[in-house]
Amino acid sequence: MNFASVCRQLCQRSSIAANRAQISALFYDHSAASRNDKGGTIYLNRRSSNSYSASKQRDGLSIGETYRRNMRPPNAIAASSSLSASPTSSLDSDLIETSSSIVKNDDRLDAINVSLVDRLPDALQPYMRLMRVEKPIGTWLLFFPCAWSIGLAASPGCFPDPYMLAIFGTGSFLLRGAGCIVNDMWDRDFDAKVERTRNRPIASGQITRLDAFVLLGGVLAFGDFLLMQLNTYCVLAGVGSLSLIATYPLMKRITNWPQLYLGLTFNLGALMGWAAIKGSCDFATCLPLFAACISWTLIYDTIYAHQDKKYDAAVGVKSTALHMGVNTKSYLTCFTATMVSGLIATGVMNDQTVPYYLAVGLATSHIIHQIVTVDFENAEDCGKKFRSNYVVGLIIMAGIMAGSLLKSEKDSSKKNISGENQIDRSEERRVGKECRSRWSPYH
Repeated sequence: MNFASVCRQLCQRSSIAANRAQISALFYDHSAASRNDKGGTIYLNRRSSNSYSASKQRDGLSIGETYRRNMRPPNAIAASSSLSASPTSSLDSDLIETSSSIVKNDDRLDAINVSLVDRLPDALQPYMRLMRVEKPIGTWLLFFPCAWSIGLAASPGCFPDPYMLAIFGTGSFLLRGAGCIVNDMWDRDFDAKVERTRNRPIASGQITRLDAFVLLGGVLAFGDFLLMQLNTYCVLAGVGSLSLIATYPLMKRITNWPQLYLGLTFNLGALMGWAAIKGSCDFATCLPLFAACISWTLIYDTIYAHQDKKYDAAVGVKSTALHMGVNTKSYLTCFTATMVSGLIATGVMNDQTVPYYLAVGLATSHIIHQIVTVDFENAEDCGKKFRSNYVVGLIIMAGIMAGSLLKSEKDSSKKNISGENQIDRSEERRVGKECRSRWSPYH
């Protein structure tokens, strides 16, 4: 039963001809909007559905359903206002209440899209929401340090290894999901007191901690299977990261810098990506990259923490947002400087070319724009700025790929002066030639 059918039924049962004409006009205005505005989505809220309960029993209408329609134009709003100005029957009053609710929630509901999680069976949805499947930004932020490192380790003139990107991409999804499960298990009581998090599956009672623990075991088992596809160096680093994941929620209780601890946890991929390609870690290249990624995490997660700072202060949770207070933008500017310095040092040690440094400059501009324009008193704006950091990751990745494609073997080996070093790199150059035959756009 759609919105148009509801209006028709109400019109048929109304004894006032004038109101019937007004309701009909409201329907036709709404239909015109559906032809012109294909992107909007409206859900009648629970209050509106409840207001129809009496008429539903009398008329046999399925009005308790969730309706999806396009947004109403201003003239439809005017029609609903004219309805409310005249005395009507109880059915007409219900329609007025529904129309008012739609108008009131237009701005909020305009941004709502039906996600993949919403299409899954109801029994699965809490588990997917526990892993934040409907919020992929966390997976992207975990994946980019891995992808950057894999890209930097690519041989001159080659694209990053797609197999390794797939392994680390899937692993990032699973590891981020595991981290969210652990975090929600620790923070169940805190989440229930914070407006933004009180509807999370564990805090709201949709699933139990035992259910979450079973899901965590399955996720980690699949993650371990992926980890075993890598070399010993990566396996050891991956196993070591589990202790950081398990203890991160505790940091919010004992230190003002949990975002720094998150940076250490979140960015181990900057070391593992290189080692997965080369067999070991080149610390001259990877440590500056690791430091840059930690600084980046401090930037975006401090902005994120400002969403809940009032609730965090009330329940005793600590964060850099509360610690920095009014000086947050000064701190973030310093973190930006250390991030850029680390990326430049990484490029120098990796013999990167002009596209890489252009990408670093563009990403820096994006971060500066975030810092200058963010409103720390507006939770919605903080969330928007936080989510925009995937753009930073894409820019840097594009710069690494373009820069590596323009690199030559001569550039990459110019620092190896001695004959011994030249011999040590002969195998790498041979692998590079094989790589170009498979992944280079020039072959």
